[in-house]
Amino acid sequence: MPVISSGTLEIDYSDEGHGPPVVLIHSSVSGNRQWRSLTDSLTDRYRVLAPNLYGYGGTTPWPDVAPQSLFAQAQIVLAVCEGLGEPVHLVGHSFGGQVALKAATLLGPRVGRMVLFEPNPIYLLKQEGRTAAYLEARDLRDYVKCFGALGDWERVAERFADYWIGDGAWAAMPEKRRAAFADYLPPNFHEWDAAMDEQTTVAQLQALNCPTLVVSDPSTRRPIREIVEILEEACPQWSFRSLAAGGHMAPLTQPDVINPIVRSFLDG
Repeated sequence: MPVISSGTLEIDYSDEGHGPPVVLIHSSVSGNRQWRSLTDSLTDRYRVLAPNLYGYGGTTPWPDVAPQSLFAQAQIVLAVCEGLGEPVHLVGHSFGGQVALKAATLLGPRVGRMVLFEPNPIYLLKQEGRTAAYLEARDLRDYVKCFGALGDWERVAERFADYWIGDGAWAAMPEKRRAAFADYLPPNFHEWDAAMDEQTTVAQLQALNCPTLVVSDPSTRRPIREIVEILEEACPQWSFRSLAAGGHMAPLTQPDVINPIVRSFLDG
């Protein structure tokens, strides 16, 4: 894959197809590999770029010297967008959804359309007084931080998988898949700082002037449900779509459903 170098930061990303540019931003514990199917479904009409965020693939890991910020993660997106001379579409899933939101505030009118799958800007829960939902997310953060600091990533992986994929997901996971899942978890240790310490306000998101689609499962975890409620109330100009039984990981588990939704919205 091509690599962008900026100081000590190296960003690896995929770049396929021709046409209006679309940047795909992956979720935690994944990497840009999660977009293989979506990329294949878009490249006949779009130029599709999919960066790896800090610590995934060949992209430089986040240094331990400071808390991670969404601004820093968004710089990866901005670096990939550099030189693209027309409006850029953004697609983000989960943590990638909040990176997309931050990048959109920085790119401004350069953003064409944006698709967000179960975005998790947890900081909005605290800002908007959604205390119970915020504390639920913070409990998971504390678990990841505690046992991640001890290097017990298998223990973290079980809790993380059961929370985001669904109860019993870890027990049902083949051993080889468990090992790969645990191996991809360390970057998440730092992502919690970005997810919970961000100061972007609802008013700033409301001011985004790009057609935006938010897709979520109405039975998803409480923090995501309440984040979607906040966005629905604050941004009535956006489009919102419920995907019954899709689950938080629908972009990976149901590409036959998700890919046409993305294609249709980008085609506009």
